[in-house]
Amino acid sequence: MAPLLWQLPDRALSLGPRPLVMGIVNVTPDSFSDGGKWPDAVAHALALVEQGADLLDIGGESTRPGAVAVPLDEELRRVIPVVAELTKRGTVPISVDTMKAEVARACLDTGASIVNDVSGFRDPAMIAVANHFRAGCVVMHMRGDPATMQQNPQYADAVSEVTAYLQERLRVLGESGIPPEAVCLDPGIGFGKTLEHNLQLLAHLDRVAALGRPVCLGVSRKGFIGKLCGRDLTERDNGSLAVACFSAARGTAHVLRVHDVAGARDAAILLEAIDRHR
Repeated sequence: MAPLLWQLPDRALSLGPRPLVMGIVNVTPDSFSDGGKWPDAVAHALALVEQGADLLDIGGESTRPGAVAVPLDEELRRVIPVVAELTKRGTVPISVDTMKAEVARACLDTGASIVNDVSGFRDPAMIAVANHFRAGCVVMHMRGDPATMQQNPQYADAVSEVTAYLQERLRVLGESGIPPEAVCLDPGIGFGKTLEHNLQLLAHLDRVAALGRPVCLGVSRKGFIGKLCGRDLTERDNGSLAVACFSAARGTAHVLRVHDVAGARDAAILLEAIDRHR
């Protein structure tokens, strides 16, 4: 099968048997996993590149369940210096994890090339910004918002509803001038889903992949892994890697958004090596 291409402003990323590794850089004091742990976000980001990150995802607002929105000025204060310094150093492509069009615009103008919007580009202003910069887009499914998303989420059929939502977002973005080649899809594991919903989506992620765009999978250290394995936040990397490998090996995950870059990088290399001998 020919690799999928993900078009960014200055390059096209090829997504084949080897999944790309997106390193998470949280510039927040309250992230569910590593909030406040990395006061020097640039040094942490550079370390992730050394460990094998193909992309960096910079976030200045926590999207953990129950998180309160961060004021615009504060989010800009957190992320712009990090994006500027990483751009100056000529690192890997930079993604900005934000729901605010103003933050996306400032980061893209500073050197970022991808917008990772957990609200799924519902804001027409965000679509306009991405279109203006010809940015790569990560379009995610989320029921509600971070403050409310885990308050009794319900679906008649989680897989069908999430897939239909992402297909509709592809249509809306396309009609707004953003080509499908610029879009990567994210089923939003843990965002407005119960344990059962998460497992259903992971088991049938081929339905999302069948939309013809790369799939970004963000399961790193998520709560459902802790529930199933009886692990706290500091002990979930093994389970996270198992889920990522399962999906990547089936060809249903093309970008792995992770905290443990070194482990994901090794897994990606091995998956590609084994695939060459099929």
